[in-house]
Amino acid sequence: MQIHVVSPGESLYGITNTYNTTTQALIDANELDAPNNLVVGQALVIPIVGQFYFVQPGDSLFSIAQQFVMSYQELAQINGISPGNVLPVGFRLYIPPGPKSPITSNAYIEPMGDSVSDTLENAAMKTTPYLTYLAIFSYRVGRDGSLTPPPLNGLSEIAEQNNTAKMLVVTNLEEGQFSQELGHIIVTVQSVQNTLLDNIVNTATSGGYSDVHFDFEFLPPEDREAYNAFLRKAKERLSQEDLLMSTALAPKTSATQTGQWYEAHDYAVHGEIADFVVLMTYEWGYTYGPPMAVSPIDQVREVVMYALTEMPATKILLGQNLYGYNWTLPYQANGGEPAQAVSPQRAIAIARENNAEIRYDEKAQAPYFTYTDNTGSQHEVWFEDARSIQAKFNLIKELGLLGISYWKLGLAFPQNWLLLQDQFTIQKLD
Repeated sequence: MQIHVVSPGESLYGITNTYNTTTQALIDANELDAPNNLVVGQALVIPIVGQFYFVQPGDSLFSIAQQFVMSYQELAQINGISPGNVLPVGFRLYIPPGPKSPITSNAYIEPMGDSVSDTLENAAMKTTPYLTYLAIFSYRVGRDGSLTPPPLNGLSEIAEQNNTAKMLVVTNLEEGQFSQELGHIIVTVQSVQNTLLDNIVNTATSGGYSDVHFDFEFLPPEDREAYNAFLRKAKERLSQEDLLMSTALAPKTSATQTGQWYEAHDYAVHGEIADFVVLMTYEWGYTYGPPMAVSPIDQVREVVMYALTEMPATKILLGQNLYGYNWTLPYQANGGEPAQAVSPQRAIAIARENNAEIRYDEKAQAPYFTYTDNTGSQHEVWFEDARSIQAKFNLIKELGLLGISYWKLGLAFPQNWLLLQDQFTIQKLD
């Protein structure tokens, strides 16, 4: 796969000629809804085997070969040139694909209401071939230890057809919010725990789940040890039924980090007990806050580096958002409206509709743009594209992480799935 960023004056036809592909291949790969009206700064995935490299000032055959972990003799032979050639700037070299790394991939899916929407079912059908787990979000815990399922419709069948394991996600959500009081009851009242674990085991075994995933958030800080004890108890019970156990962890950068979302999450203990964890490395840019990247790579890296001091890399799934936000300025905390979630596809459409150029923040490794709407309101949009997701893939490879976990299915991001399949071998449990 190749990532190409659209420059001023470029057309789809010219880009296809550069990479020896077809316009239809580019349209299909990127699901372009306006192929004749590309946005300056828009990232495109070029669906070719391997990639092309265009010689930059100061490059040599040797330095380029080093960059792609191959010998300069091999690179010369592949491209039919002499190893001693001086390469002119702009000269196109073909780089063959490298080996694929094995990866565990997960995506949460959150059905709402009484049934699974067609949008979510279609998203599951498209993406489960690229997933190890489909995480059903979520089973709600009652204060008596009861367990209320979300609507499922055909999700189980879709997962089974694509050899994708199901993850049963258990939360302390109550009336749409994470409840501190409910969380306290779950991790401290033994009778509630016993009933809950009975219900979890019965639901998981009868429903064909492979993993039970605890996403308990907003727990009281003083319940840290109680949560650890609950997880030990749950792990023992689930292991008896050959069920895996995983947890979701708030994005901490130290063991002593304060704040209502962090203190009850003990990275070291979760790393010891759980089969794997999901680091929720997103929401730096969020609905009510100032405009910024949702998952800036520098912040994400800091969380992962701390996690690696508490647990092995082979237990870590990197959390990744499949959405961005469109902020109307001033943002909500300064008296404005909450930001609206947008898919990467919709973000590009908004830029096109408002003649905005997409820019790229090198520090955050994320695309963004600004525009003024027809009412005079100023907007700032941060989202994900092929470049930003590639930065996360590079981090996973560099640090040898177990894999990636997406929040959440339903917003289109076709480039992600192409790049995931191109660079990794998706591990399946069977």
